Amino acid sequence: MQDYKDIWNKILAEIELEVSRANFLTLFKRTQLLSIEGSSMTIAAPSAMIIDLLQRRFYDVIKQAADKQLKKDTKIIFAPKTIIDAVADKEREDGPLFETESKGRAAVGHLPRVRPDYTFANMAVSSSNQLAFVSASTVAKKPGETYNPLFIYGPTGVGKTHLMQAIANEVYAKTPNKKILYTTSEEFTNEVVEAIRTNNTGNMKKKFRELDLLIIDDIQFVAGKEKIQEELFHTFNTLVDKAAQIVLSSDRPPAEIKQVEKRLLSRFSGGLTVDIESPDFELRAAILLIKAKKYGVSLSMEIAKMIAQKNQDARGLEGMLLRIVTQAQSGDGEITEDLVSSVLSLNKDEKLNSFHPDEIIKNVCYFYKVKSTQLKSPKRDAFLVRPRQVAMFLLKRELGLTFVEIGNLLGGRDHTTIMHGVTKVENMLEKSLIREDILGIPKLNVGNNVEY
Repeated sequence: MQDYKDIWNKILAEIELEVSRANFLTLFKRTQLLSIEGSSMTIAAPSAMIIDLLQRRFYDVIKQAADKQLKKDTKIIFAPKTIIDAVADKEREDGPLFETESKGRAAVGHLPRVRPDYTFANMAVSSSNQLAFVSASTVAKKPGETYNPLFIYGPTGVGKTHLMQAIANEVYAKTPNKKILYTTSEEFTNEVVEAIRTNNTGNMKKKFRELDLLIIDDIQFVAGKEKIQEELFHTFNTLVDKAAQIVLSSDRPPAEIKQVEKRLLSRFSGGLTVDIESPDFELRAAILLIKAKKYGVSLSMEIAKMIAQKNQDARGLEGMLLRIVTQAQSGDGEITEDLVSSVLSLNKDEKLNSFHPDEIIKNVCYFYKVKSTQLKSPKRDAFLVRPRQVAMFLLKRELGLTFVEIGNLLGGRDHTTIMHGVTKVENMLEKSLIREDILGIPKLNVGNNVEY
């Protein structure tokens, strides 16, 4: 095949006939074709702003020219030119997409609040999250030098937390002496409120303002909290002035977050804002293949496609995979198309994500034969440990509740306790120690004769 430069020059010649001279010189002249993989074509542009203009105003023009040149239905993906070298470096360091073990990361597990398996190496990438992925990779490579702050937004369950914690893991692996903090806006709020209550604001300010990397998840929840916004504003300024990196996530772009001071919104928008869309079919299939490898099972591409076709929810993919794996293990261990079809059919009428938190707690209590009052009590009896941790895991996975919210539901427990419990169950799942319990609990029909 012709080299990419030659192909792109021919596509540009077609585009030049369709757009004004000014637009061509301003938007297209400094673009380049990076790769062609299957039907996907990746194009580099000088900046995120130009990418936005190309996507909104000229996507159809580019696609038409590409289709004509390549003689197939193409899918156009854009990436900022400034981060191409960073992505190439990442590929050299981390290896291929499905290589989940990375060298030099033994110490990553010691970073508080951050999952060691949330790395760039084991994250599936497609057009729905590529810009966010390469932007996060750049920030991790040179924190504080580019895209500060990095603001990532998108709906629940699309991988924002994975990307943010991947940044933390990457920076920590290379420079473990740096001061890194991953937190949520709720936890940030709680720390500020507690510092004010105990007249200890000095230590609180020192904690946040001496960081090298501050990552705050779900920043939209600072809305309407004036004192919290004021502290965040001053922390923000201090960190940016000393070239410390800030990474934020939200379920919406900065301009759509209501009840936040304009000066703070201006800071949010002062770096690079990127979105992550819901995973497309290809990405869902890739996620399944990665998860299957994590659990040590063999999953064909055709099987992954079957599951991805039926499940649009990224959070539900792993649960569905676990159901299929458990069903296979009850037989000869082979995951066949007939088995997958059977499990998918059984799942069709189930509403795993429509539970109320109390329903999950009741079902866990019924399964383990304990009372909800015991589950929520401060007692640490051995027979309560597993039910409690399973409840934490299900409340997180099925409902997407925050650690703080789960802690409040389970007797006012600290968020770090909840995080530990969820991680513990996740690790047990990988070793096949608790899968049948997890998969059995949501299907229970709790009887009225059970005391709660």
